[in-house]
Amino acid sequence: MTIRSRILPIFAFVFLFQSATAQNKEIKDTLRIIAFGAHPDDPEFQMGGTALKWAKLGHKVKLVSCTNGDIGHWEMSGGELAKRRTAEVQEAARRMGTEVEVLDIHDGELLHTLENRKTIVRLIREWKADLVFSHRPYDYHPDHRNVGLLVQDAAFMVMVPNFCPDVPRLTKNPAFFFFPDNFTKPYPFTPTVSVSIDDVFDEKVNALDALESQVYEGGALGNAETRTKRWGDDPVRRVEFLKKSWSNRHGRIADKHRESLIEWYGEEKGGAVKHAEAFELCEYGSKPSKDQLKRLFPFFD
Repeated sequence: MTIRSRILPIFAFVFLFQSATAQNKEIKDTLRIIAFGAHPDDPEFQMGGTALKWAKLGHKVKLVSCTNGDIGHWEMSGGELAKRRTAEVQEAARRMGTEVEVLDIHDGELLHTLENRKTIVRLIREWKADLVFSHRPYDYHPDHRNVGLLVQDAAFMVMVPNFCPDVPRLTKNPAFFFFPDNFTKPYPFTPTVSVSIDDVFDEKVNALDALESQVYEGGALGNAETRTKRWGDDPVRRVEFLKKSWSNRHGRIADKHRESLIEWYGEEKGGAVKHAEAFELCEYGSKPSKDQLKRLFPFFD
């Protein structure tokens, strides 16, 4: 055997070892996830279960409300309500092991402006995000629609060095995802990834329990009579109501996107999922392969 023939296998082994080490490092690295909702409850409602799953694995999750929610109650409003709703999502974040931020923009007045685009870009950069979530830009609520537009507009700008040069640009574009909805025009929500939250469903309910002004008092469209009919002054019945209503909601998502669940979990496990959250990849960010999606959503066998 020549020296060359003896050295080549060594080089090959070193190369394969380095490649495997790099791949394992990529898998083990802490993921950084940021989600933008219109109001102090939207990110928690839409992806609280998946946020819990990431947090339990040691990944970093931040939920951002793009307005302060100061008109989101039938009885109270203004600064008093904004402070209350900020305190509610802070408590929910404590229960989930995530971080939270509420922007000081009036509820119902979020606009698709350059200033707000820069705010979103800075937040994504400062978080060094790997994944970014938002509403779709097709929705009944103007705040929801504008969040979707603002986050879409940030998808390229986060990498442009001379846009918001006060915050270092990202060198890799994150993967951007949409929350689910039931609107069909111009096209219906189509899940890219569907996640079982059966294992954290009770913990999500416990986190949502902190959002009292919304889940128990009905938010902007509630009233005292409805609350009294549902549970009166009984805190046990109150939590039972919350658990049942959210079991129904996540059950509908699981049933609606059953094919996606089976794609990710297999026929048996996917068919048995009771509660799910689902997300659609936005074309404007990075476009991860299925193997890369499994590393970004490390919940599948």
